[in-house]
This record gives sequence, C-alpha cells and structure tokens, in this order.
Amino acid sequence: MKFTQIPSDTFQKMAINAGVIASAFTPGTGSLTASNILGATSGGVSVTVTPNYLDMGEDIDNCPKNTKELKRIKDYDVKVTGTFVTSSPAVIKRLMPGSTIDSEKITPSHTLSTASGGDFDDIWIIGDYSDKNGPTNGGFVACHIINALSTGGFSYVTSDGEKAKFAFEFTGHYSISAPDTVPFEIYVHAGTNEPT
Repeated sequence: MKFTQIPSDTFQKMAINAGVIASAFTPGTGSLTASNILGATSGGVSVTVTPNYLDMGEDIDNCPKNTKELKRIKDYDVKVTGTFVTSSPAVIKRLMPGSTIDSEKITPSHTLSTASGGDFDDIWIIGDYSDKNGPTNGGFVACHIINALSTGGFSYVTSDGEKAKFAFEFTGHYSISAPDTVPFEIYVHAGTNEPT
C-alpha cells in the first residue's frame, strides 16, 4: 500500500505523557524546579490558542470574502484547562483571583492585582518530547502562558471513594505596557543523548 506509512522520524518528533503545569521554567537549560509544579493533574492539560481575524475586505464591493491580502490577526484567545487532584492554599488562591491568604484561610475580594506575583502570573505547561527524554538532556515542548488569570472560577468536586477534583481554566492576557506581545510562547526542544 503506497500511502500506508509514517515518516521515518516519527518517534523523534512525538510529544508524550501528561507533562506538568508550573509557575516557572527555564527553557534555555530545560530546568524545572519541583517546587514550581502547581499540582498533580488528572486527564492531562489542554492548551488552546485561537487567533481572532479581521477581514478588511468583507464590506468592500466586488471583494471576495477571505481575500488573503486583506486578512489581519486582531488578537489571540489563549486558554489552559485541566483538573488538579491536589491542592494547597497557594493553588486555591490562584484559582480565586483577588483573594488573600491568612494562614489556612483564603478570602476572596473584588480587586485584582496586576503587580508581579499578583493575579496575572505566568504559567508553563511542559511535556516530554522526542525519543531522547532522559533526566539531563531530555527534549520538551513548553507552552508559556503570559499574564495568566484564572477565568474558570473555583470548582471543588468530590465523589464517594474517589479523589476530589479542582477544575481550572487560565486565560493569557495582553498588557497595556506591551500591546504587541501575544500572551503565549511555545518552545520545542529536541533532546540529545545522555552523558555516559
């Protein structure tokens, strides 16, 4: 069968496993500090980046809809969704923007903080990539969500004999100080052989 085949480098270009969601990651070195992992997840994490287009020719006489020379990207919707099966006061605060922590008590408010470390804080979704995914030189796909804000609300679901679940949705945000910076970056790094 002529077309029943796959590329010869398929296994060198696969992203595998569930990966992690973290507050910080260093793509230049592939370094992840375990304490920056926000929590254990169930069912994986979904990252969706959707461009919103403007068709500058849609109301021009004799101009076909979707003429490529007149198409523009207005902005992007950047979403991260998933479910935590672990939690902590810091994670719950992240899921409830505007809240404060006092020891073990998390109190919501109506005020969002745009300061560094506030409610709009970057997150990373990092997963293994390539057939070389060892502990030192492993490949990775890393999605950097800039100015991520929890927009899905707080959800705490329990079930008899099962783990409690904390669903999440984060949205990347633009900034007035950098309006041309899309709130999303992606890194694809092929691994190399581990030292012997």
